[in-house]
Amino acid sequence: MPDLDPEEFRRLGHQLVDWVADYRAGVADLPVRSEVAPGWVRSQLPAELPEEPRPLDALLAEVDRVVVPGTTHWQHPSFFGYFPANASLTSLLGDMLSTGLGVQGMLWSTSPACTEVEQVLLDGLAGALGLGPEFTFAGGGGGSIQDSASSSALVALLAALHRSSKTRASGEGWRETGVDGTERIYVTAETHSSLAKAVRVAGLGARALRIVDPSPGSLAMSPAALAAALAADAAAGLRPILVCPTVGTTGTGAIDPVRAVAEVAREHGVWVHVDAAWAGVAALCPEFRDLLDGVELVDSFCTNAHKWLLTAFDASLLWVRDATALPGALSITPEYLRNAATDSGDVVDYRDWQVSLGRRFRALKLWTVVHSYGLAGLRAHVREHVALAAAFADRVREDPGFALAVEPSLALVCLRVVTGGGDAADDAASRRVLEHINASGAALLTHTVVDGRYVIRVAIGSMATTKEHVDALWAQLVATAAQVRAEVAAAG
Repeated sequence: MPDLDPEEFRRLGHQLVDWVADYRAGVADLPVRSEVAPGWVRSQLPAELPEEPRPLDALLAEVDRVVVPGTTHWQHPSFFGYFPANASLTSLLGDMLSTGLGVQGMLWSTSPACTEVEQVLLDGLAGALGLGPEFTFAGGGGGSIQDSASSSALVALLAALHRSSKTRASGEGWRETGVDGTERIYVTAETHSSLAKAVRVAGLGARALRIVDPSPGSLAMSPAALAAALAADAAAGLRPILVCPTVGTTGTGAIDPVRAVAEVAREHGVWVHVDAAWAGVAALCPEFRDLLDGVELVDSFCTNAHKWLLTAFDASLLWVRDATALPGALSITPEYLRNAATDSGDVVDYRDWQVSLGRRFRALKLWTVVHSYGLAGLRAHVREHVALAAAFADRVREDPGFALAVEPSLALVCLRVVTGGGDAADDAASRRVLEHINASGAALLTHTVVDGRYVIRVAIGSMATTKEHVDALWAQLVATAAQVRAEVAAAG
């Protein structure tokens, strides 16, 4: 069956763009969280796939009837859950360019532009973030766009394992050793679960994961505790492989001391991978550059453009200081992938920088965003959310009915309801307030647990969020907390 001819594509494309534009224009009027029950979406769709072609109108009608009600609207201005997933319409235009070209960029030779645009973009962003020349291709390192921070963590771990497997034996030169159960990976209780998953996928087993204690009175990794763990494991004949300090943990936005952690890790030859998936992009602003203090000492660094940098999923930015590290661990070249450009050694084949062979032209949507907003526009975007969070935190401090669970971290505020009835009563009230707000559809919040206490997270970052939406959330929190306190008093 022939594809659409260009004129028919143009007509249908206009119709689809109009649908997306109308959806975005009206998303603020929808409940933030989907209200459907499990299985509802499946029950609304025909069990049999269509045998004959159907018009686009029919598809869009089903999207309106089934998909929209079954969607939690991440682009809603009152989405305060998890972290943002900015999918600017500008980045959608870049995604259209990428998909329109239909590039499979596994090798330089399969699309030189796909590779070299990404190289230029990642080198430029390394400088804009303050990573330093050692993370650029000219400086011996380089960057790539992965699908997610989870994939970035996995390839960093695989590179760390590869480096560690080359062991200096007396009189034997370098010899390869495989995974033998002695490997150890160091994280904190706040580290994202993707690191634990990477350990599992790499075949190391749960015993390989070491949880490093935080510094007293903090949720950030203790360099002293890390040093003790590394020394004890080395003395026991175990192999320290990788430590992952986090800049902006998912739960509370905690920031591990990268410099101190890297200095400790260096003494044991341990790979240091910085997970800055959410917070790292804030370093575009000079006033937040201290977030990355010590990053010049680490082996790899990751931050997500698809969280807070206006770029639709998937676009996780991973830099390494040694451009040979990922290919050394991941390159396998069957005969059908051999070509003159690769054999020359003069090009980067990004298939060697990731787990999968194939890859999309992801750089186009990020390039479109940077081109359209400029670095100044991206900085303004981040600063606005940080300012909104600071004002929100001030309201929490000033209201005796609430308390900050931890100090705010950039655009993340963690709080709990105060009832005067003790920790258990406060935790129960906090949980009920969150559940009431989420059930209302007016906003979406998520929670975490800090020192065994239930905590409400308010993550400000949706690109449509303004002061008006934050004010409305605060009013709803106050009113809902008062309602919960009244219900508790009446039941007591």
